[in-house]
Amino acid sequence: ALSGGAAIPVRLDVADGASVREAMADIAAAMGGIDILINNAGIADTAPWLDTSEERFDAILDTNLKGAFLVAKAAAGLMRDAGHGGSIVNIASILGLGVSGQVGVYATSKAALIQMTKSMALEWARHAIRVNALCPGYIATDINRAFFETEAGKALIRRIPQRRLGQMADLDAPLMLLASEAGAYMTGTTLAVDGGHLLSPL
Repeated sequence: ALSGGAAIPVRLDVADGASVREAMADIAAAMGGIDILINNAGIADTAPWLDTSEERFDAILDTNLKGAFLVAKAAAGLMRDAGHGGSIVNIASILGLGVSGQVGVYATSKAALIQMTKSMALEWARHAIRVNALCPGYIATDINRAFFETEAGKALIRRIPQRRLGQMADLDAPLMLLASEAGAYMTGTTLAVDGGHLLSPL
């Protein structure tokens, strides 16, 4: 439990429809339904297109796009059947809105996720289900910390107008806006949280 909440673990492969349906049913049964879904599963790769294998292309699209589709569809079905609607937030990226070298498959998956978000928002609004996309810029994490200490990493930070990486806390309020009733009249929205990075070359 955290701040009065509760969490349950479930085994889930987002790219497998049967696994998703079983896990979502288990979550709904244990928690009394699903009101909010944060679609955050994702993988990335760094490679030029000519060095990208078919297997790696499939793996990234299966996780970042197909996985988001399967999980959102399962959650939306439960929300519709319960009759109370809900909020779905797909975690995309500024690389879905602009491109950078060596991350073509990832950028493609996130651009498609943004378009899928808009299409789902249009279709599911009648069920009181809101669907929005949060597009983080570069956020400091344990995974990328070493890179941003290199000269290449420091050069990338200098291209961000705020001249700094985002912190995880910078995503809290935007995510809460999209997930909560504070954003009740927002659907199909793409919200970038990037320190102004989209205003300069990625």
